[in-house]
Amino acid sequence: MSMLSLVVRLATVGTLGWLAVMDVRDRRLPNKGVLAVAILFFADAVLAQKSLSVTGEHVLVAAVVGVLCVGLYLMNMLGGGDVKLVAAVGLWVGSNLLVATSTLMLVAITGLLVALLGLATRRLDPAACFGPMRALAFFSCRRGVPYGVALATGGSTAILLPLWLPWAITHFVKH
Repeated sequence: MSMLSLVVRLATVGTLGWLAVMDVRDRRLPNKGVLAVAILFFADAVLAQKSLSVTGEHVLVAAVVGVLCVGLYLMNMLGGGDVKLVAAVGLWVGSNLLVATSTLMLVAITGLLVALLGLATRRLDPAACFGPMRALAFFSCRRGVPYGVALATGGSTAILLPLWLPWAITHFVKH
């Protein structure tokens, strides 16, 4: 992997972090951030010299996951920004079963934790709180659950796991 590809991946993780913060604060996922996550995938694909067929597999996964999430949106179970972010993250996940499973598990666990935090803080109003309590109050589920946090966490896993995994396998096999 080239250094430029690593920079693109880290920029994507940073963008996902920014999206998570925006979702907690405003319960919105700005289109420009979601679009950046998708565009950075294609930049990385070019830098990593992924074949057209491999890139096509990633696009297919993103399309299938996006269509499935539109169903959740129509049932009022997922926001529109979340649907777009799921598709953008799906580009990074691709068809690698280990990456897909790890991403899905982390999204589910993080989503559960965010939902529980939202329930625990549902009576808090950010405008009426100060310090650390104000930060917690932003998670209040009175405004909905900021599922972008879970998607950003899972997406970061999908982006970084392929970098870490070869090292981990080599390291643990030798020892």
